[in-house]
Amino acid sequence: MSYAMSAALQRAVYQALSGDAALAALVGTEIYDAPPAGPLPELYLTLGAERARDASDNSGDGAWHDLTVAVVTGVAGFQSAKEAAAAASDALHGADLALDRGRLVSLRFRKALARRESGGLRRIDMTFRARVEDD
Repeated sequence: MSYAMSAALQRAVYQALSGDAALAALVGTEIYDAPPAGPLPELYLTLGAERARDASDNSGDGAWHDLTVAVVTGVAGFQSAKEAAAAASDALHGADLALDRGRLVSLRFRKALARRESGGLRRIDMTFRARVEDD
């Protein structure tokens, strides 16, 4: 197994989300590796948890990564969160992202969970499955 491409995958996912015009129209530059300190924006995305498992074979090292992208909002209702989640999903599902180590074989939407949190926040956690191989 190789976890060596995890940072490269995260950078590529962040760049894809940050560079997507449809998503930017909804959240601007409010895309984070972790929620910002201080007052939170009304609507933002954050990169979240990740699980990796071995996908190595005779051709070389590789891994499956299940990574989470969360949409969080303090706006009442889920409409704005769902619109941002749709734009993020469109930006990532099936994307051909360039990694600075290894290569992305596939990136697919896997599942989502929308829920209310304390303090009136709404949150949608989307899980994407990526298959990566080391060069």
